[in-house]
Amino acid sequence: MKAKSQVTGVVLAGGKASRMGGEDKGLMRLNDKPLWQHVADCLCPQVDAIVISANRNLDTYRESHFPVIADALPNYPGPLAGMLSVMQQIPDEWFLFCPCDTPFIPANLYQRLAEQRHQAPVVWVHDGERDHPAVALVHRSLAAKIEEYLARGDRRVMLFMREVNGHSVDFSDMQSAFRNINTPDDLQQNQAVE
Repeated sequence: MKAKSQVTGVVLAGGKASRMGGEDKGLMRLNDKPLWQHVADCLCPQVDAIVISANRNLDTYRESHFPVIADALPNYPGPLAGMLSVMQQIPDEWFLFCPCDTPFIPANLYQRLAEQRHQAPVVWVHDGERDHPAVALVHRSLAAKIEEYLARGDRRVMLFMREVNGHSVDFSDMQSAFRNINTPDDLQQNQAVE
């Protein structure tokens, strides 16, 4: 289902990937395709535009022909910094964020988050066992609040989203769609699983 209002899908690929031995996680290949591209391919039919949030290997990401936006803040301060930088540079009203390490996200991610938003400025995925606050639909009105929050020295995504009256959306019926590829073992175990 195509998004009805202007929505930008954002692949968050700007982390340090310490559990991947420092390799750029978004560029690691799963079934002969970079992790970031699995996410972008799934987001494409659900949104109006795609952007990549990255802090390393920018030229490689730019080969995708999608806009690539680096954090404005130094030292990898986490997903909120990536979200903020994108929201400061892209004028759309809504942003569907998804980390590059969740290559199996469902085709109805946007639709379900939007339908169950109930006027909240941000909603995120709960898979029945845990929250996935970086898989989130976020309204641009939160940009200034994210900036203030980061300026206070806070980085915790979940805490911020609760602070601004966001809520989770239940995806417990498709829990495996949100499994993360965090380590080389995870990557190996998921080859040819898709």
